[in-house]
Amino acid sequence: MIDQALLDRVKKQAWFHKYPRGWPFLLFLIASITTAVSVVAIERADRQTRQVELDRNLTEIASALQRRITENIALLRAGAALFGTQDLVTQQQFDEFADDLQREGNLYGSLGMGWAPLVPARKLDVFETAIHEAGRPEFVTYPRPEGDSDFAAPVVYLQPGTPENRRASGYNMLSEPVRRAAMEKAMRLGRPVASGKVHLIQDESDADAAGFLIYMPVVTDRGAGRRVKGFVYSPFRAGAFLQSAGELYRNDHIEVAIYDDHVAPATLLAQRSAEGVTGTTMERRIDVGNHSWVVQISDREGRVLSTLSRITLFFGVLASLMVMTIGRLITRRSAEDRRVLEWLTSQASIRDSLTRELNHRVKNTLANVLSIAALTRRRSRDIDDFTESLTARIRALSATHDLLSQTDWGNAAIGDIVHSELAPYMDGHENRVDMSGPDIKLAPNDAMSLGLAIHELATNAAKYGGLSTVEGRIHIDWTLLSPDSAEISWREEGGPPVVEPAKRGFGRDLIEKIVAHELRSEVYLTFNPGGVECRLKVPVRAVREFSLRSERRPIA
Repeated sequence: MIDQALLDRVKKQAWFHKYPRGWPFLLFLIASITTAVSVVAIERADRQTRQVELDRNLTEIASALQRRITENIALLRAGAALFGTQDLVTQQQFDEFADDLQREGNLYGSLGMGWAPLVPARKLDVFETAIHEAGRPEFVTYPRPEGDSDFAAPVVYLQPGTPENRRASGYNMLSEPVRRAAMEKAMRLGRPVASGKVHLIQDESDADAAGFLIYMPVVTDRGAGRRVKGFVYSPFRAGAFLQSAGELYRNDHIEVAIYDDHVAPATLLAQRSAEGVTGTTMERRIDVGNHSWVVQISDREGRVLSTLSRITLFFGVLASLMVMTIGRLITRRSAEDRRVLEWLTSQASIRDSLTRELNHRVKNTLANVLSIAALTRRRSRDIDDFTESLTARIRALSATHDLLSQTDWGNAAIGDIVHSELAPYMDGHENRVDMSGPDIKLAPNDAMSLGLAIHELATNAAKYGGLSTVEGRIHIDWTLLSPDSAEISWREEGGPPVVEPAKRGFGRDLIEKIVAHELRSEVYLTFNPGGVECRLKVPVRAVREFSLRSERRPIA
C-alpha cells in the first residue's frame, strides 16, 4: 500500500520533480546565457572600437601615400618649370638638377628622375645623331615608332645613373599602352598624371615586380605657340613606394594592399602583410596624380576573445556551475520521493500491460480458430472428417505459435516453419523431403500465414500426392527476391498422377484466397500430372496484427 502522505506530498511537487535534472540545467542555462550576452556585448564594443581605429588607420595610410605622391610631384613640377624655359636640356643641366633634388635617387620612394623628349618619328634619326655627337654613341631608341606621323618619347636622361636605370636608356615609352595613356592624359590636362600598373624596364629580371610612373609634361611657349616638348618623370617600384609611405605611420599590425583602379588579383600593385588572423577589412579610393587607386587594409586579430571577455567568461561559467550544483541538491530529495512512487506505479502498470497483452493474444487466437472451424465445417463430409481436419489445422497453427513463442514473438525463420509443418511426415523418412534456401526471417503474422499454407500443401500431398507413396518426393526451395520480398516454391514428384479436382476444397481456398490475402501476394497453384506445384511470395516486413476472418472477398 502506497503511503498516502508521501503520495500527496509528491503530487504537490509534481511541477518540481517532473524534471529532476532539467531544473538544475535550466538554472545553469540561464546563468550561461547571461554570461554569453555579457561576452557578446563586450566583444561588440571591442569590435566597434577596432572599427573606429581601423578607419583612423586607413585615413592615416591614405594620407601617407598621397603625401609621398605630392612630394614627388612637387619635384617634377620644379623640373618642368626649369626645363620649359630652355630650348635644349643638356646632360649637365639635368644631372645637376636631379642631384640637388633627389640626392641618391631614392627620395620619397622613387627610382629617380628622368627626361623623355617628345620627338616626331620623321626626326628620330636626326635626334639620335645629335645625341651620338654629344658623346653617347650607344644611344638607340627602341622600339621604333611604326609610322612617320607618330611620335616617340625615348628615355634620354635618368638619374641616378645606376645599372638598373641605364637599362632603360633609349626606351620609347609611347610604345607601351599603359604608359602612352598616362602621357596622353598628362598632355591633355597639362598636369602630372600617374600611370596604371606596369612592369618597369629596371625589373626585367623579376617578372612579378609591379611598378608605376608619374609624368609631368614640359610645356614651352616659344616659337609656334604652346606645345609639349617632353616629360619629366619618375619611375616607382610599388613595393618600395609603399615601404617609403610606411615611414609616415607606425601601426605594424595592419595589412595594407594597393590596387590599381579596382580590387582584383591582376591589379595588385603592392602589399604589406602582418602576422595574425585576418580581421575586419576596409577599402578607400584615393586620387594619385589624377589616377585612381584603391587602398585596402585589414587588421589582425591576435586572440579570439579580448582579456575582459575571457575574465567575464571564466567567472560566468564558475557561477553557472555553482548555481547548477545548488539546484541539483535541492531537486535530489524530491527525485528520491518521486522514484519510490514511480516504482510502485510501474509495477502496477506492468501487471496491467501483461493482462492486456494476454487478453489480446487470446482473442486473436480464438478468432483464428473460429474462422478455421467455420470454413472447415462448410466443406466437411461428416463429423469425423470435420474433427480430423480441424484438429490438424489447429495443430499447424499451434506449431507456428510454438516457434514464435521460442523467440518471444519475434521473427521466425522460413526453414524452421517448413520443418515444423513437415515433421510428422519426415519421421524416419527425411530423404522424402528436400528443403533448401537462405536464412530468411518473417514477422509473426506472416509466419503464421505461411505455416497454414505449408500445412495444407503437406496434408494434400499425404492424401493424394508425393507423400502418399513410397517413391514420392517433396522439393521446397526459398530465395530472397529483394530486401523486402522472398519466394517459396513447392514441387511434388513420384506420386500418383494428378488430376485437377472439379470441386474446390478448403485447403485450396485457404492457400489461394485467405493466405494470399494475409501475405498481400498472389499464389500460383498448379495441378501438373507429375505433381502439384505451388509458388507464393512472402513479404519480409515488420510485425503486423495477424487476423484470419471468415468473411472476405475472394482474390480475383
